[in-house]
Formats: sequence, structure tokens, C-alpha cells
Amino acid sequence: MVILNRIYTRTGDDGTTSLGDFSRTSKNDPRLVAYADTDEANSCIGIAVAAGALRADVQETLTRIQNDLFDVGADLCAPLRTAYEYPPLRVEAAWIDELEADCDRYNEELEKLRSFILPGGTPGSAHLHLARTVARRAERSAWAALEEYGTEPAAAEADRGIGGVNPLTAKYLNRLSDLLFILARVANLDADGDVLWQPGGGRAEQPAR
Repeated sequence: MVILNRIYTRTGDDGTTSLGDFSRTSKNDPRLVAYADTDEANSCIGIAVAAGALRADVQETLTRIQNDLFDVGADLCAPLRTAYEYPPLRVEAAWIDELEADCDRYNEELEKLRSFILPGGTPGSAHLHLARTVARRAERSAWAALEEYGTEPAAAEADRGIGGVNPLTAKYLNRLSDLLFILARVANLDADGDVLWQPGGGRAEQPAR
């Protein structure tokens, strides 16, 4: 159980913060950037659920994902070690399988795409497109953390802050962005459908010079 009695702590006033293993690191640490971007994606999904007038089954899927994203953040902030007294939350391959199954299930409702589409249509679709782009950024941040710290676990309890990053975090965020794209299209099914990209902004063709 997490108990938050006071929100401000003043411990970060020197530009550092705590990772999940209680080691201190810069607030510009790639791991922190990755889980901060993941938190932002979660917040965007929350707006879509609260204000997007989405179908009940889509809301249920997104609520499960919001819970997952807290776990993704917890994983990103806890460096890998070979052993733990209290094992931290870790993203599992089964979670990615769930996202792929969701992609396939919802995509069956949609017509094949023959053009790029613009973010928009219904409010729910617009919010989900925004969440998609933030999830993509979170994925890039996770890969940056992986490049910086690798995937090897630290061997000892004393090696706090040293271990690598779970690569399944980046894979989860990749599949999530795909699913959010699909769900943004689903959110437009009861409207006029996708807002199609018009090359050249829909301007009339200019005469050759």
C-alpha cells in the first residue's frame, strides 16, 4: 500500500530525485525522463476517458492500460538487479500480448486505410491521438534510457542506481501507441469516420511556371 501524507518533500530542490531503489539521480536522468513521459501519456489517456465520450469497452481497455502505465513507470525507475529482497513491479511479455490482441480485435471494426489521417474528428479521437504521440515520445525516452544503461542487472544490493533497464518497457509503449492509433479511429466510427490527409493542404493545384 502506498501512503502519501505530504506531497512536497523539498528533497528535489538540488535537482536530484530518488529512483525506486532509493538511489539519487539527476532529474535529467534518461530513466526519469522515460517514466515522466509515461506519466504524461497516462494523463492524456485520462483526459480521453473523462472527456471523450468513448464506448464502454474502449474505456475499460484504457483504464486497464492506465493501471499498466503506473507499473511501466515503476519498472523504469527501478534499476535491474540479480536479486531483490522485495521484487519490484516489472513489465511482462503477456502485457504486450494483451495489447496486440486488443489491436487485432479493434482493428477488425475498421476499414482499411488508404490514406494518412489527421488527428481529430470527435473529441475522444483527438484526445487519443494526442495520447498516441506522447506514448511515442515515452517509447523514444525508454530507448534512450536503454542505450544509456543497457539491460544488464547489477549484482549486489550495494550497487543501487547502477543496474540496467527492462527492454519490455519500450516494447510495451510501442504497442500502446499502435493501439491508441486504432482506438482513435474507433472513436470516430459513430461520426463521419477518419479525417483524411489532403496532400498540399487541399489547395487547388497551382499552374506550372
